[in-house]
Amino acid sequence: QGQLVESGGGSVQPGNSLRLSCLVYGSTADYYAIGWFRQAPGKERDWVASIMTPDDSTYYTESVQGRFTISRDNAKTTVYLQMNNLKPEDTAVYYCAADLGPNHSNYRRLKGDYWGQGTQVTVSS
Repeated sequence: QGQLVESGGGSVQPGNSLRLSCLVYGSTADYYAIGWFRQAPGKERDWVASIMTPDDSTYYTESVQGRFTISRDNAKTTVYLQMNNLKPEDTAVYYCAADLGPNHSNYRRLKGDYWGQGTQVTVSS
């Protein structure tokens, strides 16, 4: 439990798309929620999106609403973050994270009980 491996980062031009993957060793069903954070240079790590195990409900930070989509595969081993219409301000290291229980401070956001190693996303013309 607790092993998360991200992939899919890269460099793209504004307006293009990327899909990040988070391989969960075990099953995504082992966790209450899984999602993504990102950290831009010189900034704090910020929550981006969550998907909840009980009902697959999804939540997003306002700046990515309508552009990013979080989902999981039917085998429940991988969580994806589809990122469309990327902007330079989306440039960051993206981290997959997983929680064993709910975040009582804000149920939409992850606490980050477990973390992946991160994958770089660069959006630049």
